Amino acid sequence: MDKSNAILALAALGQDTRLDVFRHLVKVSPERVSAGDLAERFAVRPNTLSTHLAQLQRAGLIASEREGRLIRYRADHEGIAGLLDFLVGDCCGGRPEVCGSLTLVAAADGRGVVGTD
Repeated sequence: MDKSNAILALAALGQDTRLDVFRHLVKVSPERVSAGDLAERFAVRPNTLSTHLAQLQRAGLIASEREGRLIRYRADHEGIAGLLDFLVGDCCGGRPEVCGSLTLVAAADGRGVVGTD
């Protein structure tokens, strides 16, 4: 992830409803949730939620999949991993003894699993 995309992602998370929706999708991952269910859960009007979902999707933090007339949303693990890597990938000059668990975050693949290679 480059700097401009990281700024876009952080800006998308800098709003209460978007942060709540994002965290919920991460929590229930890999489950996909309909926009209607999200609107109901967070007591947000559907058109307002659509705007929030579009911003999170443009930022690469969530993805959508159409099922007939229904659109379901899920956390985009690859985008999240890219943001985390941008934020902590160079932590402490690559000295894991200083960074502790942050190096595990930076080493995680798109599913949040630390790579073995």
